[in-house]
Amino acid sequence: MRSGLINSVKTLLVAFLLLLAGCKEENKEILFSVAFMTDIHLQPEREAVEGFTMAIEAANGLKPDFIMTGGDLVMDALAVDYERASSLFDLYNQVITTAGMPVYNTMGNHDIFGIEGSGGADPSDPEYGEKMYTQRIGESYYAFTHQGWKFMVLNSAEDNGEGSYKGFIDSQQIDWIKEELRATDKATPLVIATHIPFRSTLASIYLDYGGVDQASRFVTNADEILELFSGYNLKLVLQGHHHFVEDDLADGIHFITGGAVSGSSWWGPYLIFEEGFLYLTFTRDDFSWKYVDYGWEAVK
Repeated sequence: MRSGLINSVKTLLVAFLLLLAGCKEENKEILFSVAFMTDIHLQPEREAVEGFTMAIEAANGLKPDFIMTGGDLVMDALAVDYERASSLFDLYNQVITTAGMPVYNTMGNHDIFGIEGSGGADPSDPEYGEKMYTQRIGESYYAFTHQGWKFMVLNSAEDNGEGSYKGFIDSQQIDWIKEELRATDKATPLVIATHIPFRSTLASIYLDYGGVDQASRFVTNADEILELFSGYNLKLVLQGHHHFVEDDLADGIHFITGGAVSGSSWWGPYLIFEEGFLYLTFTRDDFSWKYVDYGWEAVK
């Protein structure tokens, strides 16, 4: 009788372990995938249209559920006149229609119309500043859910009032983030998309800290924003702006900078980083990624 009891316990234990293994495999099942395309810098010159079209074709071949852009859609609205800026946004909206899936856009500093002043933009223009983006592309910050994951797209590039921009999340967005989080289950896995990075270690290697305004390189109130997510399940921050590829892990959060579709703004690779985009796959509670060099070569 004792041996029978032992065998029964062994059978139950094996069944339990198999159940756990099954749950583990279920957790690893890929639910969806995303193409993250940042720093496109679309323009009619440098065969950028052909390059971006090629990147979209590569993404279409991977069949992600959707594309997320990481900002700097065009090259570059912040320092040109109205006609040029308007034509760039029209061009972007034309080319992006070749994507065979939904597209969720993020605003970058190059997408803010006229603030550098050198292009002669009129500050009284109804599309001055961020308004051209919001009228031509869509909201500069918003949230959506997909397969149990919540994505929060932020506007991290702000007019600094001195003819340039800074990395900053304003008070209006902070209030919005708080409201979104109050309506979010703390177990829900979260993703932030931002153009200007929150965190970067490669910047200390590749960027000249002595000669660069750090307010333009990073979100200056990143610590304050990340503190809002304390106690929530923030898994990933997708970033652009620096044109290189990195994955920094801090406090359980991956800060992934996604290279650049345009490389060095269509003049070739940026440093050691080829033109490309991220391809991410998501399970119920985790993700993995790779960088896709879609094969474009700059005009010689």
